[in-house]
Amino acid sequence: MDHNYTTTFTVDQSPEEVFAAINHVRGWWSEEVDGDTDRLGAEFDYHYQDVHRAKFKITEFVPGKKVVWHVLDNYFNFTQDKTEWTGTDIVFETAKKDGKTEIQFTHVGLVPAYECFDVCSNAWGSYITGSLRNLISTGKGQPNPIEEVVNQARQMSDQNYTTSFTVDQSPEEVFTVVNNVRGWWSEEIDGDTDKLGAEFKFHSGDDHYSTQKITEFVPGKKVVWHVTESRINFVEDKNEWTGTDIVFEIARKNDRTELRFTHVGLRPVIECYSMCSNAWGFYINNSLFTLISQGKGAPSRKNKVAVEQ
Repeated sequence: MDHNYTTTFTVDQSPEEVFAAINHVRGWWSEEVDGDTDRLGAEFDYHYQDVHRAKFKITEFVPGKKVVWHVLDNYFNFTQDKTEWTGTDIVFETAKKDGKTEIQFTHVGLVPAYECFDVCSNAWGSYITGSLRNLISTGKGQPNPIEEVVNQARQMSDQNYTTSFTVDQSPEEVFTVVNNVRGWWSEEIDGDTDKLGAEFKFHSGDDHYSTQKITEFVPGKKVVWHVTESRINFVEDKNEWTGTDIVFEIARKNDRTELRFTHVGLRPVIECYSMCSNAWGFYINNSLFTLISQGKGAPSRKNKVAVEQ
């Protein structure tokens, strides 16, 4: 499998406003950036503690449309090949779509075969669909340190998959939308999804089947699904999800509502981690986020998988 890591989101702001925010790298990725980040041919350096250092050159710069960073040099302290990003390209593309602006981010060369893929794709998910989106839509991003990303790099072998985002809606509104599982995960859901003790079944074609039981249900605060049965046909151990817990935690934070999603037991050591974490990244950071913030999610349709594997 050689798919480059990619993710998209839409905002109300214009392509020109989005373009300006993308190039304000210190506002959404890290304050530890040295050099210009807003002109063709510029080079800049990034580093975070002892975890990651990299050098970039801006090789394409089309106002309101596209930016490309070429990675000239890279160092990771948590992978065997310390230079995995070297020679790759980080691409931001913006375009008008249905009255909004769509941002498509692609790290060309960041593929599942890389040792850093899981950590790096999760990090990009936090920075792009979280911090950058917030910088564009609210004027305030969350640049380094994002401690969960650093912790994940340092605990690659046993870190549960987790991701989070913030919205303007109330905890009660977020809680209601989380429980509308057919609106953001899949239309292929059988059973109740909105009460303690309920069980519901999910399936996606012939690839994935699972049964979830709601074991915690605290209005406005927390929902936990316990996976009682699963079958994932694209891995050797078909039952990898069985016995895991899918957790949604909701809390007020700086006058907004934070939703933290954790799949307890979905760890890098299991075979489905790469595909499953990428799928969750889409369903949580894109589909659930837009259902909460805009009233329309992107669940998988009947007989159709929403995320290309």
